[in-house]
Amino acid sequence: MRRPGRWWRGKSTLAKVETYTRWSFHFFPLVEFTAIGLPVFGRVGNGLAVGLVLPLCAHAVLCGVTASRSLDWTRGTRAQPVRLLIVLGVVSALLGTAAISLVKHGPGGKDLVSTMVPLCVGVLAFGAGTIALGVRGRLRVLGIVTGFAAYTGVMAFALGLDGRAALGTAFAVLLGGGGLSFTSVFSVWLLDAVYELDAARETRTRLAVAEERLRFGRDLHDVMGRNLAVIALKSELAVQLSRRERPEAVDQMIEVQRIARESQREVREVVRGYREADLGAELHGAQGVLTAAGVDCSVTGSATGLPPAVQSALGWVVREATTNVLRHGDARRCRVTLEPAGHHVVLTVENDGVERTAAQGAAEGPGARGGRTGGSGLAGLRERLAAVAGTLWAGPVDGGLFRVVAEVPLPPSASDAPASTAPADSASASAVSRSVSSVSEEVTP
Repeated sequence: MRRPGRWWRGKSTLAKVETYTRWSFHFFPLVEFTAIGLPVFGRVGNGLAVGLVLPLCAHAVLCGVTASRSLDWTRGTRAQPVRLLIVLGVVSALLGTAAISLVKHGPGGKDLVSTMVPLCVGVLAFGAGTIALGVRGRLRVLGIVTGFAAYTGVMAFALGLDGRAALGTAFAVLLGGGGLSFTSVFSVWLLDAVYELDAARETRTRLAVAEERLRFGRDLHDVMGRNLAVIALKSELAVQLSRRERPEAVDQMIEVQRIARESQREVREVVRGYREADLGAELHGAQGVLTAAGVDCSVTGSATGLPPAVQSALGWVVREATTNVLRHGDARRCRVTLEPAGHHVVLTVENDGVERTAAQGAAEGPGARGGRTGGSGLAGLRERLAAVAGTLWAGPVDGGLFRVVAEVPLPPSASDAPASTAPADSASASAVSRSVSSVSEEVTP
């Protein structure tokens, strides 16, 4: 059996708000019994007290059931409890009338008056506040509260109370019922607002995923579009050369075969994600994705000047750490820091959503390069970091935080590394341009 604290922490923020709202209204029957029912035993005889408290308990239970059904209706999981609302209104009116009638027609005494009037006011106020949960529209809620107050005044005056007492009782019902009704309406509004915010966050997350799919589609188009254009041109050229029985057709088809194999390799790189990860783009993407998921993410540091191999290894760390924050934790804040430390560069990803299985990723010390962890993600990162002599540390720290630290040494010629790497896409594009140009020259009569 799970502990209450662990049960509560295991819920999402949305589930916590709904659970808190529901149990607040489930607690109202206990408040009604404690505030109205218990004082009766000390003011009137035991027989009359039991006769008053039992109907009050039934009214409190009816209020709790009606509140639960009304909240289900506001969430769209149940039809509007019209019959329960009518029954609650009738029962509240009858109990209020019975309480006021005992003031004039009961055993008498000042204690009876000081008991029956609060009983009448409390029953009608709780009834009006609970009924407000099951209706929509401010005018309807205002009509219910005003109607209960007007009924109380007329009923009290008709049963023999003087004008001032009847008016005071009606005013008390108006204040009490209005306050509880406002609480009910505000609680429903707050719960609806939380659901709408959660839906908006889900929409933002889906939009972020859609944007990533579009980016993937653009990358795939850039890889395949130019190569397919060259294949089409060279194939057409080979057909024309073969019709003229020229031996150059064989060379063109060999070139088509080479380009097709190159395209196949590039598509595998795109699909499997084997391309070099750009650390700057990964940092920016992590901040965007986590923000879209409702996590307060801050990124400190710049990847400018780092060697491509170091950027690629640390970029994979950022990507895997971001995925773990979204998949395993219930984080509210995430901090990503990239900073030099002597001849090393240190990347730190820290969040307050410690995974339920954080022990699986127990810390192995800053110098650990291998070892087993709870999942294959960290093991894969250690392999990538090992290629650049880097280390990885991951595990929970004090304060309910989960931290991932990657440290990679910088080569002495790190400042020259970016200039020595020619863009593969530019070289490929130049080769494609030369191929297209040669095709055009050969096709031209």
